[in-house]
Amino acid sequence: MLFNKMFSFLKFVVEDDAVKIGKISIYKESIFNFIEVIFKITLILLFMYLIIKIGNKIITKYVSRQKNFKISLNDKKAKTVGAILKSILKYSVYFFGIFTIISIISPKISVTGLTFAGIGGVAIGFGAQNIIKDIINGFFILFEDQFSVGDYISIDDKSGVVESIELRVTKIRDFNGDLHIIPNGLITRVTNHSKGNVRIVVDIDVSYEEDINRVISLLSNLCSKFKEENGAITEGPIVQGIMKIADDKVTIRVSGKTKPMTQWNMETKLRREIGEMFKLENIKTPCLSIKLLKEG
Repeated sequence: MLFNKMFSFLKFVVEDDAVKIGKISIYKESIFNFIEVIFKITLILLFMYLIIKIGNKIITKYVSRQKNFKISLNDKKAKTVGAILKSILKYSVYFFGIFTIISIISPKISVTGLTFAGIGGVAIGFGAQNIIKDIINGFFILFEDQFSVGDYISIDDKSGVVESIELRVTKIRDFNGDLHIIPNGLITRVTNHSKGNVRIVVDIDVSYEEDINRVISLLSNLCSKFKEENGAITEGPIVQGIMKIADDKVTIRVSGKTKPMTQWNMETKLRREIGEMFKLENIKTPCLSIKLLKEG
């Protein structure tokens, strides 16, 4: 009887220890599995980062060297294609990376097991209709050559220089430094200010007392010299003539054409040289005439 009680007690102790050991093994296995999952996810994220980093460098290198190929693109189109390729690479790596991470976290979810119908259902659930619209419109912008990186454009009420054209969005930076990010699917009307040469116009007010024929002759000489010294000028500039006559002034217009994105610099430079010439030739402007009358 005593022996049976001792045997039962020993059996209980052994079984209890076995249960504890089993629980410890389960805990250890769970910890190891958790660490393994974290390690795999970290490797995948690192791998994604490296692919995007190396891929972007390869694309940038290719874009910079493509001008030496027999069939090449101009700089603006090359930069645009490079931005699109970088965007495609980024989204592709994110897509496969995220689904690989999901398959590791939950073995029941397999990337290879997803059907196109399943992907479509998930995509629609997350509002991918707009994403698809953005991507399709982005390709139309590229292939129709509506605008390129570096162009000065207006989209609805936003104007600026195109900084990047990506798979889903277009980024333009205005002259205040603000960056406008516009989904490609929302771009319906675009005004491209960089297609073809751009007209420059400078109106000069001269005192009514001045010899207008002499002023026009001096301006014509300055315009000829200005064209020779500035390669950005494609046509003119020429003196169009007298645009307006008032009580105390005569307005003379000078106009020409210049390469896109240089019009502001050329207009500023032309105004400065005209002002310097007026000072050198003692040509009076309306403000100067009024000042001299007051002093007299």
